Amino acid sequence: MARPGKIVAIGLNYQDHAEETGGTAPEKPIVFAKYPNTVVGHGEAIRIPPITEQVDYEAELAVVIGRPARNVSEGEALDYVFGYTNCNDVSSRDLQFSEGGQWTRSKSIDTFCPLGPYLVTADEVPDPQDLSIRSVVNGEVMQDSTTSNMIFTVAELISFLSTGMTLMPGDVIATGTPAGVGFVRDPKVFLKPGDEVTIEIEGLGTLTNPVEAE
Repeated sequence: MARPGKIVAIGLNYQDHAEETGGTAPEKPIVFAKYPNTVVGHGEAIRIPPITEQVDYEAELAVVIGRPARNVSEGEALDYVFGYTNCNDVSSRDLQFSEGGQWTRSKSIDTFCPLGPYLVTADEVPDPQDLSIRSVVNGEVMQDSTTSNMIFTVAELISFLSTGMTLMPGDVIATGTPAGVGFVRDPKVFLKPGDEVTIEIEGLGTLTNPVEAE
């Protein structure tokens, strides 16, 4: 499948997720990168390499930029969106919280960014802040929220990121995940070979990926 030039991801961007991790809402968006090698499509496997034993799922709304955006105001920001799709910001928690904190490394493992199955154009999503969002692992609902719980809206994120960084057509913004991720559960829930993960966002179809050992 086509790979974006940039995947810009946002951490702790849902109020309920910030609370479940014991954190507070950030004053500014927390930005990290996922690289193009992470992208796979609907039905393709999430492959777990030997370097990690704590692989987590994260349902996210992905925003695909449609034209170059730099120093864009919040009021104009949604005009730069080509469309939206489901994203699973798969994360290696043991890497993420080791070695002094490794967000980008832990989230940029091959196959750790399933996207799809459709790219729904912006005109078909009247309000990106009013969409149900869920993750399902092996038939069990793990996350069930709404994009209205975002701390920073899609428009705010585009405006913030475009200050100093030109967002190019095809670039993806992964806008954060709601409560219910595996590493804060008791007991913790991590993905393992044989699992199946589904991300469902209202109006964007269903993204499903099997999990395999590398």
